[in-house]
Amino acid sequence: MSATAQQYAQLDAWIDAHFDEQVKFLQALVQVPTDTPPGNNAPHAERTAELLKGFGYEAEKHAVPQADVKAYGLESITNLIVRRKYGQGKTIALNAHGDVVPPGEGWTHDPYGGEIENGAMYGRATAVSKSDFSTFTFATRALESLGLPLKGGVELHFTYDEEFGGEMGPGWLLAKGLTKPDLMIAAGFSYQVVTAHNGPRRRAVHILNALHALNADYKKITSTVEGITHPYLNVGQISGGTNTNVMPGKVVFKLDRRMIPEENPAEVEASIRKTIEEAAKSFNPPRGGKLLKVDIRRMLLANAMKPLAGNAPLVDAIQKHGGEVFGEPIPAVGTPLYTDVRLYVERGIPGVIYGAGPRTVLESHAKRADERVQLEDVRRATKVVARTLLDLLN
Repeated sequence: MSATAQQYAQLDAWIDAHFDEQVKFLQALVQVPTDTPPGNNAPHAERTAELLKGFGYEAEKHAVPQADVKAYGLESITNLIVRRKYGQGKTIALNAHGDVVPPGEGWTHDPYGGEIENGAMYGRATAVSKSDFSTFTFATRALESLGLPLKGGVELHFTYDEEFGGEMGPGWLLAKGLTKPDLMIAAGFSYQVVTAHNGPRRRAVHILNALHALNADYKKITSTVEGITHPYLNVGQISGGTNTNVMPGKVVFKLDRRMIPEENPAEVEASIRKTIEEAAKSFNPPRGGKLLKVDIRRMLLANAMKPLAGNAPLVDAIQKHGGEVFGEPIPAVGTPLYTDVRLYVERGIPGVIYGAGPRTVLESHAKRADERVQLEDVRRATKVVARTLLDLLN
């Protein structure tokens, strides 16, 4: 049985009737800090599970062993799975992450206040991606309010490791066999439905000028995926030295290399290593000076997300309902960002990125001061996700 216009209207009406409750839920999530680093995120998982229990949802708490978390450079991680089984059929996972970058300076609102002004909620993670804790939860509740004999089921995956690469979040849940969905939607950050993204590489390096020259060459390479232009390289952190009047004996660069979907990760890594090693060999030290030595370490390999053929039902449903709810075409694009969705796609699980967000990431101030989300965008995205779930499970 296919969904009807009346059923879509019922979903929309339920979401409208419960939207004040959804806003309070989001505020409660924002008000528990999850700065990563340091990454003490188990308390937020506990609070989330408590709030979900108020809706009649039992959240499984999967704590990553403390030794593994410490070795990873964080303090605590508890990932959550809420399983809602309706019948035989496909399982659709909805994944959002609760960990965030620290607020930084320049805020005019409390980063953890969840303050509302002119129709927008301000606070760290309001846009990326605690908003989609609420979007996915209330879309699922709306779906169940219809009381239909649905097929398959929904799993809510609320994880706490995206800022460090996701290996201890969704990656850990999947590797441990704790979940194996058939399709998935990951938290979004714009009106578009995203089907592909870049992959990053971060390294400690010692050779900056050679890397800048390499970055210039990347602009000559273009991707065929709309929304992704070319590979790029960014040195995001430099540290070293003990004082301003002392020549540092060691300097550490942390490098982020974003790959386009067409690139081969092994070849990208080999090229960067070769550039660094050749630059080190060509360095001529002053008389009596020491040779330049380098130590290259991979901090994270995140493969670019490539769309799988099986994601068509997700894309079609989101584009259809997004167009109706938002009143404008919803394109399927790639993005130069990277997210946890790649961890599902790498395991053959078709997935897309969609959720609450503005037309562009910059509008949300994500990862910057005064991050915010328009509440009307949250409401509309919740309706789109609820309608999509109905199409896929009805």
